[in-house]
Amino acid sequence: MTAKSAAAAARATVYGYPRQGQNRELKKAIEGYWKGSVTADALRATAAEIRRGNWRQLADAGVHEVPTGDFSYYDHVLDTTVMVGAIPERHRAAVDADALDGYFAMARGTQEVAPLEMTKWFDTNYHYLVPELGPDTVFTADSAKQVAELKEALTLGPTARPVLVGPVTYLLLAKPAPGAPADFEPLTLLDRLLPVYAEVLADLRAAGAEWVQLDEPALVQDRTPADLNAAERAYRDLGALTDRPQLLVASYFDRLGDALPVLAKAPVEGLALDFTEAAAANLDALAAVGGLPGKRLIAGVVNGRNIWINDLQKSLSTLGTLLGLAGRVDVAASCSLLHVPLDTAAERDVDPQVLRWLAFARQKTAEIVTLAKGLARGTGTITAELSANRADLASRAGSPLTRDPAVRARAEAVTGADTRRSQPYAERSAAQRAHLGLPLLPTTTIGSFPQTGELRTARADLRAGRIDTAGYEERIKAEIQEVISFQEKTGIDVLVHGEPERNDMVQYFAERLTGYLATQHGWVQSYGTRYVRPPILAGEVFRPEPMTVRWTSYAQSLSDRPVKGMLTGPVTMLAWSFVRDDQPLGATARQVALALRDEVHDLEAAGTSVIQVDEPALRETLPLRAADRAGYLAWATEAFRLTTSGVRPDTQIHTHMCYAEFGDIVQAIDDLDADVISLEAARSHMQVARELAAHGYPREAGPGVYDIHSPRVPSTGEAAELLRTGLEAIPAERLWVNPDCGLKTRAWPETRASLEHLVAAARTVRDELSRS
Repeated sequence: MTAKSAAAAARATVYGYPRQGQNRELKKAIEGYWKGSVTADALRATAAEIRRGNWRQLADAGVHEVPTGDFSYYDHVLDTTVMVGAIPERHRAAVDADALDGYFAMARGTQEVAPLEMTKWFDTNYHYLVPELGPDTVFTADSAKQVAELKEALTLGPTARPVLVGPVTYLLLAKPAPGAPADFEPLTLLDRLLPVYAEVLADLRAAGAEWVQLDEPALVQDRTPADLNAAERAYRDLGALTDRPQLLVASYFDRLGDALPVLAKAPVEGLALDFTEAAAANLDALAAVGGLPGKRLIAGVVNGRNIWINDLQKSLSTLGTLLGLAGRVDVAASCSLLHVPLDTAAERDVDPQVLRWLAFARQKTAEIVTLAKGLARGTGTITAELSANRADLASRAGSPLTRDPAVRARAEAVTGADTRRSQPYAERSAAQRAHLGLPLLPTTTIGSFPQTGELRTARADLRAGRIDTAGYEERIKAEIQEVISFQEKTGIDVLVHGEPERNDMVQYFAERLTGYLATQHGWVQSYGTRYVRPPILAGEVFRPEPMTVRWTSYAQSLSDRPVKGMLTGPVTMLAWSFVRDDQPLGATARQVALALRDEVHDLEAAGTSVIQVDEPALRETLPLRAADRAGYLAWATEAFRLTTSGVRPDTQIHTHMCYAEFGDIVQAIDDLDADVISLEAARSHMQVARELAAHGYPREAGPGVYDIHSPRVPSTGEAAELLRTGLEAIPAERLWVNPDCGLKTRAWPETRASLEHLVAAARTVRDELSRS
């Protein structure tokens, strides 16, 4: 196919779409099902209506090929586990008794059975359920969901393309099942898994699929020769099947690197590449392999992970270059639109001019359709769109919001001395022990306590004017009193105020810093039914006034025990926001760090002796390629130290991280120079404690003994056993006892019981240590 004919054939598509519905109908239906107020049939009906609505919206917008199978009740990797029959043995009875309840048992656990481990999906804030595989795993095909959703879409009329997690990525995301050898490599199961994928592909072809998309984002990471050989074998075998649809292998989030020539030579009909995060690298690599003659290329030129409008002219230039490198070029976002909110039209409180700088899923779909039209029919057919786009880009570039000389001057004046504590850890530790007087194995929580319906109602009533500020603050005071009283009665050593005034750990601060914009309906799925509204970091950042001092000081006035000040760190403030893309991330991080540094100083001046600066996103934001990591970690750890290094030696600095793979950033954790770090460890059976020990981590740590992402209540014995495991890696004088994460999403009954068991476990193990 010539470049001219490839352009004429250009069409618009997407890899996936937000699942929640216009008003988070899916979240409400699922949580209603868990509570028993929504039937299974009603839940399925709600899900079906959301899917149909998504397909209609995409088709009406001009998308030529809609995705199916990307919709999920909880997580698409868990859906893949079901599709290939890799149900853990402990969940099999529940799945056999009721497939839907068993599905949620794998996701959330029950009081009797622990859930699957949960961790971050590459370098995003989306969480997936980790497959558990072992030498005895037997795969069996179950294509019912994928086939049903394909048929559902086809009845509406549009061309539909099923989307599956690819077999290589699925195995690379997996971990050894309990009881499997620790050095077991799930990728060794590839030959056992491929016949199952072959069966699913045949079922989809029989159901009407012309194309099937197999997502292989794991191939944009650094891969071993064995990994690449597995990818070559997988797509050689799948490509050789006679009873299959055409195959599109999709990658996103970074450059394919050494995997590109492997996939380019594979007997598949198409590739999808990211031309936003890795445009130059993928372009050069594609040219180096001689392009994809006779094959379909889907070019991800619209950023699927951020919310800024596309530079249409720049994207058209990239697309024009690609025309000579493939048999057919189609246009898409760089990845699934799962990672952005649904529609800017729902926002009423964002300045109309600023709103024109933003593109959520529906707006990105329109950009994709515009680019496909311009590529296929010529730029003369999209003159109005190009003109409006240029004006909106110029408006943003010239806005005073994006340039504040005072903020920039302060950031440029930072020196190395601003990022170092005044004394080394050994001296600080002695001063902190003398000042705080804590017992062996001190107990604490991560920060938040349950956000009750009453608290959410109070915030809604304040926004709607049904109560005044004084009435709202009385409600917050009452909640803080309850939280402090409970912690004291339970015997927790370092208290928190519970954060009842905070809607979200990032949004709360974003609403009090310049440069940030808040949305009302910009919901994005984090995991399961947990949705967040990432703020938009659009301009220069500084702190007009203290943000947390009042409520922390009030909580401290209620107790003689230390109350932690709670802040969200600069890297997480970036990672869990839609961050500006018109300057280096490190420059933005330094602005945020300086604003937070002012807050740390004010907390200390008000008498706060323990200050926690959470950085759960430090690992999440780690670049997928090792070659890119040193630069990131340099500015990320500097930003944390800039936030925390101005305090006295006897002020104890904590940090917190959760639900990520920490082994490859232990040196960075060390470089933060925090006095205490708390980390998720319950689902991973204290893996992070062993990783810290292997590194020789010299400071204090609290690997979690209570999995807060499950409704089950751990027993005292269970928590004590995890503590004993932790003590095998971390000395008692440096070990803290805490949950995995904040308690915001939990209900009070399970929170009370779990924390009482946690404290009892700490006492049990203290007694054991005193007798040894």
